[in-house]
Amino acid sequence: MIQIKDLSKHVGEEVTIHGWVYSLRSSGKITFFQIRDGSGFVQAIVEEKNSGAEVFQKAQTVTQESSVEITGNVVEHPKRKGEFEIHATGIRVIQLASEFPIGNKEHGPDFLLDNRHLWLRSQSQWAILRIRNAIYQLTEKWLQDHGFIRFDSPILTPSACEGTTTLFGVDYFDLGQAYLSQSGQLYLEAGIESVGRCYDFGPVFRAEKSKTRRHLTEFWMMDAEAAFVEHKENIEIQEQLISFIVQNILEHYSYELKLLERNIEPLKKVQAPFYRITHREAIKKLHELGSTIGEDDDLGAEDETILTQQYDKPIFVEKYPAIIKAFYMKRDPEDPTRALCADLLAPEGYGEIIGGSQREDDHDTLLARIKEHELPVEAFQWYLDLRKFGSIPHSGFGVGLERLVTWICGLHHLRETIPFPRMINRKTP
Repeated sequence: MIQIKDLSKHVGEEVTIHGWVYSLRSSGKITFFQIRDGSGFVQAIVEEKNSGAEVFQKAQTVTQESSVEITGNVVEHPKRKGEFEIHATGIRVIQLASEFPIGNKEHGPDFLLDNRHLWLRSQSQWAILRIRNAIYQLTEKWLQDHGFIRFDSPILTPSACEGTTTLFGVDYFDLGQAYLSQSGQLYLEAGIESVGRCYDFGPVFRAEKSKTRRHLTEFWMMDAEAAFVEHKENIEIQEQLISFIVQNILEHYSYELKLLERNIEPLKKVQAPFYRITHREAIKKLHELGSTIGEDDDLGAEDETILTQQYDKPIFVEKYPAIIKAFYMKRDPEDPTRALCADLLAPEGYGEIIGGSQREDDHDTLLARIKEHELPVEAFQWYLDLRKFGSIPHSGFGVGLERLVTWICGLHHLRETIPFPRMINRKTP
């Protein structure tokens, strides 16, 4: 079966393609179809003098989103170099579609989300899905090429990474409560003492009651951990990974970015090394820019937006106050009030796309942290065991797939970056 993406190889030949009528218009004795087959889009022209009266009349009955089989000759577009079209000689309607509810007009976000199963067919959503898939593949390729192996962590967990206040709890047979995972990190830390470097890539869940454009309740996260890697090298791994992904998207997905009307000039600057500033420096700069953020506060979405608008490529904000960070983060030996952590913020106001840190590797210190955070020691006993049998310096990070897609595609809202978004106020379709 010939796909639209391969039509350049068949110029001058008669071919048959299968797909859906994305749009159509008629002008006298000519009907123009925009056909989509999943691999791309192509214009099919049905002209009575070429196709014959019977085929032309059949074309007049076709509706938007009907599934069709088109036979015709492949020719280069007369005005757009590198584009091709089909001069149809035959058409078979596989299924005649009912009136399509999404028209060529502005629709509100609720209407589009209610019809998400159909909205996915639009050119913009097609482009987003392809770039999302590419980012997934590129992430795995870079990790595999740099010594990381895939290590699938459980989605159902007996305890949380950072407390249970933002987790979904479920009844787990006779064993009490279990939680939908918010991160595979703790399990990956067990994996590195077997395989050295590992990662997982899958859905995670956060029950935050947030309605911002940057939040979903179900999203995809890539978590990675590496043995014998400390804070500085952890940052270098992250910037190399992101540079690799962005430059490959620019090279191989220019058509999709063009459909999304993405200004690619800022993306061209995404080359390691990235900028690095400490949390203290970030707070000082934010105060100069008019923010009222506190000295020991975490950066909120608005602060991230303000900060990242000042830089032309990603920026690491490192060494946050330890009191606002997770129990497993190692303290900075030069200033124990600070954690050896960093958040990677995307430019153009997009904010955090990665969070990472060096992990605490001392048993007694980690035990004290668990108690300080009032977490159940028994639930974390297996995690403490990792510090009793060959503990080593190690670090890791987590990449939010949807946030990465949002930034690279130049979108405003995360809800467009996942096939079926789940938010505080939406669980359908």
